[in-house]
Amino acid sequence: MGRSTTKTKQVSKSFEGKKKEQERKRRLYITYKKGREQMEWRKWYLDAVLVPCALLMMFCYHIYLWFKVRAEPFSTIVGINARARRSWVAAIMKDNEKRNILAIQTLRNTIMGATLMATTCILLCSGLAAVLSSTYSIKKPLNDAVYGAHGDFTMAIKYVTILTIFLSTFFTHSLSIRFIGQVNILINAPQEPSSDDFGGIGSFVTPEYVSDLLEKAFLLNTIGNRLFYMGLPLMLWIFGPVLVFLGSSLMVPVLYNLDFVFLLSNKEKGKVDCHERF
Repeated sequence: MGRSTTKTKQVSKSFEGKKKEQERKRRLYITYKKGREQMEWRKWYLDAVLVPCALLMMFCYHIYLWFKVRAEPFSTIVGINARARRSWVAAIMKDNEKRNILAIQTLRNTIMGATLMATTCILLCSGLAAVLSSTYSIKKPLNDAVYGAHGDFTMAIKYVTILTIFLSTFFTHSLSIRFIGQVNILINAPQEPSSDDFGGIGSFVTPEYVSDLLEKAFLLNTIGNRLFYMGLPLMLWIFGPVLVFLGSSLMVPVLYNLDFVFLLSNKEKGKVDCHERF
């Protein structure tokens, strides 16, 4: 009877010991998991804060630019150029026999610029794809020098984001080239009805219609350029989110000085005239 009681006590003690050991391991695992989550967040918080702030900065600036173009078009380069292009199309189509070569050369230069941007985007995408498919050892020494997260998943997000931006840029420039090609043909279309005018199509190809096509082309060209400008700071994301924020902070003032026209008021013009006289 005593032996059976002793064995029962030993079994219960061993069971309680195993239970305590399991509970201790479970607590250690929970503590380890929480510590790992905190470490991951410490790596991620710079990316989660600075990169969205940089993108929001660029987005808010372009919303402001769009509002100014709609409300005060002549205070921006975009609005002035749009009005000048419409006047140019009307003048070219009015005196097409003398200015047709000028129109073709001007549109050809625009096509060459859009083609250069599209080619640059494809080259950058090819370079990023080559980096993704390689196991180059330079990635390892950069890990200690980069602020923010630099794990495999994080690097995948960075490269996919940059590739998406540059592919979108290529797409918009391709559409812009398509519309400019249409304008290149239609701007030389005859305005007066003739025997070669099948169904009176010349009456539909008006300066307003050609101007609308040209504005679509330049709108897509502008969107592609702005996406490209947004992609340049994002390329610095490979080296850390701080550079993305600094790059966007520098990009916005530069774009502001390029997009807006700072005209002199009458008082300032008078001061300038006085200084020029004396």
